[in-house]
Amino acid sequence: MRIVAGVHGGRRIAAPPGDTTRPTSDRVREALFSILGPLHDARVLDLYAGSGALGLEALSRGASHAVLVEKDRRALTVLRANVEALGLGPQAAEVRAGDAGRVARTALDDAEAYDLVFLDPPYRLAAGLGAALGPVLAGLLAPGARVVTESDRRDPMGLELPLTQERRYGDTLIRIHTSA
Repeated sequence: MRIVAGVHGGRRIAAPPGDTTRPTSDRVREALFSILGPLHDARVLDLYAGSGALGLEALSRGASHAVLVEKDRRALTVLRANVEALGLGPQAAEVRAGDAGRVARTALDDAEAYDLVFLDPPYRLAAGLGAALGPVLAGLLAPGARVVTESDRRDPMGLELPLTQERRYGDTLIRIHTSA
C-alpha cells in the first residue's frame, strides 16, 4: 500500500496483518480523493482508521489535522508505525485508541468539529452503524463538512445526512454525505 498523492505521495505504508482489517485499495482512494478535491487546512476524523490510509492520504493532500481512531490492537500498532514513518507529529496526526462510537461521543462532548469524516468500518458491521453514529456525527460536522462512508455495495451504511454522491468500485460502495 502507498500514499497516492500529495507531499507523501509514493510513500509506502503498512497494512495490519490478518483479515480483520481491509484497507481501502490505492485505486479506490485515488478515485475518492479526486472526487473530494482540495483539502487545504481541513480537519479530518477517520473512524475505523485501520492502517490510517484514508486519514494519512488526506494529510498528504493538504488537510491540517487528522484524528485517527482504531480499536484493534494489531491495527493500532501498524497505524502508529505508519504515522511515525511519515514523520507526522501529534499536531498533524493524532491517534486515539478505542471504540469509534465512544471516541465520537467524547469528541462531541469536547465540542470538536471536523470538515471531513471517514467511516470505513468492517463491512459486516456497516449497515448497523449508521443509525447509531448518525446523530453523533451530525454534532461533529463543521458547516459544509462531508462524510465519506465505505461499505459493501450489498449492505451499505445508511446515514440520515444528505447524500451528494455515490460510486461503486467492484463490491465497494463509496457514499459522500454533507452536513445538513
